[in-house]
Amino acid sequence: MGMLKRATGAAVAAIAAAGYGAAARAADLLGQPTPGAWDMQPGAAPLRYQQMFFHNYILFPITTAIAVFVALLLIWCVFRFNKKANPEPARFSHNTPIEIVWTVVPVLILMFIAIFSFKLLYAFHDMPPPDVTVKATGNQWYWTYEYPDLKIAEYTSNILPEDKAGPTLYRLAADNPMVVPVNKVVRVETTGADVIHSWTVPAFGVKIDAIPGKMNQTWFKADRVGTYYGQCSELCGINHAFMPIEVKVVTQPEFDAWVASKGGGAAAAASSAPAASSAAAVASASVSSAPAASSAPAASAAPAASSAPAAH
Repeated sequence: MGMLKRATGAAVAAIAAAGYGAAARAADLLGQPTPGAWDMQPGAAPLRYQQMFFHNYILFPITTAIAVFVALLLIWCVFRFNKKANPEPARFSHNTPIEIVWTVVPVLILMFIAIFSFKLLYAFHDMPPPDVTVKATGNQWYWTYEYPDLKIAEYTSNILPEDKAGPTLYRLAADNPMVVPVNKVVRVETTGADVIHSWTVPAFGVKIDAIPGKMNQTWFKADRVGTYYGQCSELCGINHAFMPIEVKVVTQPEFDAWVASKGGGAAAAASSAPAASSAAAVASASVSSAPAASSAPAASAAPAASSAPAAH
């Protein structure tokens, strides 16, 4: 029993140290990976908040409790029922009460998890009326975006070379990002031009496959201005790692100016767009690369095949 107490104490100390390390660590970066981080990337959309609640307050406590219980049970069995401590083993082979417990308890645990799991799944499919619709098409190995409701023609979003993106944002930054307004429901329709891709932005809690010949859809509502990065999450060929996703969330006036600069024509955009003389300047600012890119040290450029649209 002394060994069991020491093992339990060591486990509690390790958990406490991990919690202290998490509290002492600097705040996570928003919209991009944080070097040395081990927790989930911070969220910036309602669906992401629900995902984080489900993981942090439902799944993680349950799985941790099960893992600790099983580990302590194994340690107890090793020291309580070894040959030295128990030279005459029991001869029975069944224990009906225990068998009922280990059948019923897991079923109850799974039913409890299912309540929150189904609620989250329903939230993903219960899309509010969209304010903006974007069609994202996966290609080998780049994305194209089109805004059908705003009459914005399809444009290509390639990886930003390392000498422009910098070492931190290389393989995350793109030359022509998707641009959306803050606090608006954005419907993302995905399809593939060649093979299966996956449009994924962790900060929004969104991951949807882009399948040739099929149109999938998901949605998000970013609640703060900023630049958010993701990557193709479906193995799609040799340059799969060079297929980043960049989403710039801007204010409504900035978005309207960007729509005007792209030749879009929508009543909502036209009614609140700034004067034509400032539209180009605002649009240029809204699609520029992240600040880190301007001061990043020069490095080798990305492979030619990964930074230019591949021939079909």
